[in-house]
Amino acid sequence: ELDALVEIARAQSGCWGARLTGAGFGGCTVNLVAARDVAAFVDRVGKEYARRVGSAPEIYVCAASAGAEILAIEN
Repeated sequence: ELDALVEIARAQSGCWGARLTGAGFGGCTVNLVAARDVAAFVDRVGKEYARRVGSAPEIYVCAASAGAEILAIEN
């Protein structure tokens, strides 16, 4: 199922990369998608995955952040 998800994602326009993460039945994929293509990507991947596998995927859209940093806390 995860291999199918990566295959489907990589075939979509605007997808710059897709790979497996995690392991076993709890694994998932991470996909790097152009911002302008996200809505269409989610729609097409969801439909094609459901057609191939027989169940709908859970798709979470997120964006990269600046990451962790040290914060000074004033008392």
